[in-house]
Amino acid sequence: MPDFPPSSSRPPQVGRRTLLGAAAAATAAPVVLGSASRAAAAPAPRKKPRALPGGGDLGPNVLVFDPSTPGIQARLDEVFRQQESAQFGTGRYALLFKPGTYSGLNAQLGFYTSIAGLGLSPDDTTINGDVTVDAGWFNGNATQNFWRSAENLALVPANGTNRWAVAQAAPFRRMHIRGGLNLAPSGYGWASGGYIADSRIDGQIGPYSQQQWYTRDSAIGSWLNGVWNMVFSGVEGAPAQSFPNPPYTTLATTPISREKPFLYLQGSEYRVFLPEKRTNARGVTWGNGTPRGTSLPLTQFYVARPGVSAATLNQALEQGLHLLLTPGIYHLSEPLRINRANTVVLGLGYATLIPDGGVTAVKVADVDGVRLAGFLVDAGPVNSPTLLEIGPRGASRDHSANPTTVQDVFIRIGGAGPGKATTSMVVNSRHTIIDHTWVWRADHGDGVGWETNRADYGVVVNGDDVLATGLFVEHFNKYDVQWFGQRGRTIFFQNEKAYDAPNQAAIQNGSTKGYAAYRVGDAVTSHEGWGLGSYCYYNVDPTIVQHHGFAAPVRPDVRFHNLLVVSLGGQGQYECVINDTGSPTSGTSTVPSTVVSYP
Repeated sequence: MPDFPPSSSRPPQVGRRTLLGAAAAATAAPVVLGSASRAAAAPAPRKKPRALPGGGDLGPNVLVFDPSTPGIQARLDEVFRQQESAQFGTGRYALLFKPGTYSGLNAQLGFYTSIAGLGLSPDDTTINGDVTVDAGWFNGNATQNFWRSAENLALVPANGTNRWAVAQAAPFRRMHIRGGLNLAPSGYGWASGGYIADSRIDGQIGPYSQQQWYTRDSAIGSWLNGVWNMVFSGVEGAPAQSFPNPPYTTLATTPISREKPFLYLQGSEYRVFLPEKRTNARGVTWGNGTPRGTSLPLTQFYVARPGVSAATLNQALEQGLHLLLTPGIYHLSEPLRINRANTVVLGLGYATLIPDGGVTAVKVADVDGVRLAGFLVDAGPVNSPTLLEIGPRGASRDHSANPTTVQDVFIRIGGAGPGKATTSMVVNSRHTIIDHTWVWRADHGDGVGWETNRADYGVVVNGDDVLATGLFVEHFNKYDVQWFGQRGRTIFFQNEKAYDAPNQAAIQNGSTKGYAAYRVGDAVTSHEGWGLGSYCYYNVDPTIVQHHGFAAPVRPDVRFHNLLVVSLGGQGQYECVINDTGSPTSGTSTVPSTVVSYP
């Protein structure tokens, strides 16, 4: 393995993606019988819809293997050939491995492909081989390796080190690597990830060219280097706090966490495991016997197939069923309405929801314990006011004992075609946990332009006591994140301002040059953030100046730790880091300007 210069001695020289890619039932009203002269007649009784069944087959795009399945490698290769470069394609796949031992496999993962074990513990399903993400399709550049995942497997890598060269929306959860993990592509080209949670890596993790990374509640042998922003919370073996040189932000524990639900087999029965909430968490959940939590039989889920209507999905929810979204694309003529506490909506293989006619894709009531996990929301061509809404406006109930979690739920505006949304995600419910999301106004692909995929705001948090662990929000026309709730906390934030602003006037915010990437509202008296970064790459007009990446009221309990702003190759500049504090970026050198503590 060739040596790679540590830290920022080899930062990328230009922006990550534009340069790379160019050159993401209401029930009918009851019918009253009779003519107008009989208007007083009693309405005919409505016929109740037939109850929907729970459980069922997982469909053709969920491929289930056991150790005796013939031709596993050939099938894996076939899916990879189809998905390797299909960045905005329609294929969706989940590759599931029953407990047991598999040998001689290399599962290469392309777009919209998830691989997972079906045991209760990662060690129940061992692959003597690799689960590989590389960037051959893009000439060794990994900055567009989005939308793929690995979960709940033990790997014994063929050469001692597994390669996982990903960018955004590519979670690595509940994995056990009996060896090392390389996060860079072959040749150590550019890379821009990423996220690890509830995983054990026995050897060394080498990020090499990865610009930023967040690792949560895991155990690692060691960590090699850092470029701009490496954040750890609750990680045994994490490097010591040292930001900005090396750029490590290390918290001993994660204040609150609850791992993502996952599908597993109990004998021949599919069930969904629901890990319990942890406070001050550290290390993996599965290391000592049976993980703590509860489980649900698949018979309590409506197993949805692409093409099913929003009315049917809502009927299932009203009936008391949870939702398992099998891989594919779902068009919604009305919002999915989640009104029942403890409802689970779990997607497989990047199941994708597209709201039609400007509706909101998902609306969650102000109830306890909803779990949203593992799906993509893709904005439709008619502007939606919001795409994902957690709690109605004014929600105020206390959910501290049983919060709603939003995990590996990704949002895209444009890229696969024209899409518009005023605000992508609104969080109104208190105590919500946002655990790994990428909310992306596309900077490349189809339907991309300053007004074509207009999206003013990425994430808006109105609820109090909300926690974000692994928050990736990029390219919005105005504010990427606005936080109005009290006592909010963010551990790791990654942002790029919109590349395609046509000129300075287009982003002028009153007397301020540009909209902050992360803004805390003026009325907020308590807020805290750790390891937050914002980058600019104004490639349409490189003379644009962004005053700051972060904006917040100056109060003793509004605190930030380890902030950075970066001008990518000098395409635009920041004057400050937060408010009026922090050195400006300058010139064409892609070197962060940092603030270690604020105020």
